[in-house]
Amino acid sequence: MPPHGDDAREAGLMRSMLFVPGDSPRKFAKASEGKADALIIDLEDSVVTDKKPEARSLTLEMLKSRPGSHQLYVRVNALDTGMTLTDLAAVMPGRPDGIVLPKSQGGDDVRKVAAWLEALEAASGIAVGTTRIVCVATETASSIFGLGSYKNCSPRLAGLMWGAEDLSASLGATEKATGGVFHSPYRLARDLCLMAAAAAEVAAIDTVYTDIDNLAGLEQETRAARRDGFSAKALIHPKHVDIVNAAFEPTEAERIWAEKVIAAFASSPNSGTLRLDGQMIDKPHLRAAQKILGLS
Repeated sequence: MPPHGDDAREAGLMRSMLFVPGDSPRKFAKASEGKADALIIDLEDSVVTDKKPEARSLTLEMLKSRPGSHQLYVRVNALDTGMTLTDLAAVMPGRPDGIVLPKSQGGDDVRKVAAWLEALEAASGIAVGTTRIVCVATETASSIFGLGSYKNCSPRLAGLMWGAEDLSASLGATEKATGGVFHSPYRLARDLCLMAAAAAEVAAIDTVYTDIDNLAGLEQETRAARRDGFSAKALIHPKHVDIVNAAFEPTEAERIWAEKVIAAFASSPNSGTLRLDGQMIDKPHLRAAQKILGLS
């Protein structure tokens, strides 16, 4: 069986990534009591400009405290703000598991941040290459055209997240969705981000769900994300965590199917196609089964 619950976090799997303001140790402490696989301490949108220096210091303290088994990421400010390197220099002594880069335009941005991380890891006594990078990859109109450039850009790249809030402003749109269904520009960004992540062989991370109290809608959106190939979802409220984690768990029927597929190929390792329960299966089915069971 695949790892789940606390075991999933210990195995480094990500289903839920909960944003926490970088200037709020209280909210960080509350989030640390939950079961999010990763906490993203935010130095960008949730912190006003004049509080960013204080937030950097508080974020370093949060990283050093390591109150649970959560992976700890830091969302730095975007490269076009001129604050990214200052953010990184302030927080890297806290040994974050990863950095979230907002408003990323493509692989060149990842390479720039990776070069900075290499120097800062060395300065902080961190094994060079261990800090991962997750990019928020669809926040501007121009970023959509860079999605194909993430493949092979850096071994640090761990995931691509799509986001709708800033994209809406970039497009000059008046609304993003009707009745809980995204309009076509946002569906396009979502789908292209999913494909870019698959091409780069990194995690595809679904955007935040902003209708805080609509838990049924959250579950529906998360199950649709998993169905389409996303492996994680970003969150903005602690009460969303358990619903998202459960929605990303394989069903019992999926587990049984996956185990049967893997067993069939194990018994006939030289076969490219097999017959199973009256259906023809091949290597793509094997890869799907391995993904369901957390083996790939």
